[in-house]
Amino acid sequence: MTTPEFTSNRDNFCYRHPDRQSFVLCQRCMRTICPECQTQAAVGVICPECMNAERKNRTPAQKKAARRWGSRSGTTMTAVRSGKPVVTYALLAITSFIGLVQLIPGIGQEITSQLLFAAPYLYPNLSILPFEPWRLLTAMFVHGGFIHLALNMLALWMLGQSLEPLLGRARFLAIYLISGLGGSVMVACLAPTTATVGASGAIFGLMAALLIIGRHIGANVSGLLVILGINFALGFFIGNIAWQAHLGGAIVGALVALIYTRTKRRDQRTWQIVLLAAVVVLLIVIVAFVPPLLLLS
Repeated sequence: MTTPEFTSNRDNFCYRHPDRQSFVLCQRCMRTICPECQTQAAVGVICPECMNAERKNRTPAQKKAARRWGSRSGTTMTAVRSGKPVVTYALLAITSFIGLVQLIPGIGQEITSQLLFAAPYLYPNLSILPFEPWRLLTAMFVHGGFIHLALNMLALWMLGQSLEPLLGRARFLAIYLISGLGGSVMVACLAPTTATVGASGAIFGLMAALLIIGRHIGANVSGLLVILGINFALGFFIGNIAWQAHLGGAIVGALVALIYTRTKRRDQRTWQIVLLAAVVVLLIVIVAFVPPLLLLS
């Protein structure tokens, strides 16, 4: 269901397919285009009309190169136009593979211990553990069991189907990883002695992002808000769930989504990158100074 504001704003729909919702703009004419109308170019995705205009203006050397590499570029173009959430599928494949290997007796425990996150790994001077900051991100790819893995992968598949075509692959991957980082940082700040695994922080970031973006384009997001609230509340009633990661992921995911909604235009791309980098730097600063104070107290 959508609100009247959504349906009355034609900028929320592909200009070639008025019944298809999208959040991606052609980087040349700045009109909204759906996944089927997106073609990858050096500047980002462009619409079929701009692609045709570009082809007409090609030099003889460029046309020769296009003929030479046509088979390769054709494969790429087909993947982009199909609108398939390639990043979602890749994350699903990688995480599921690691999760299934974790189920192997002996090997699985070793993988979990090498990839899980705990705050003491960031502060070797305060603990006997080595300095391994990459665990802030690797914890997203290991899980505490098959059910944990299955639920998170189901959520990733459902959310990725909607978000990745809206945002584009690079933005989707960025929000997933930064949200996961935010979840780990929140665990370090609120539960510095707790070890955690799972993609829940990143998943909650995607849910919060879909909520923010949906509200921005005028969609009815009340149902999503209820689901987000219920899932967050469950973390307080079910044991062995790091609700801190859920909270951190949701906050950071919402913040990144807000940045996306305010920097949609091509001339704002630099600002978008700068603001995303600022979020990452802020998270690093927070995790560098706050948890040590809690560990010493």
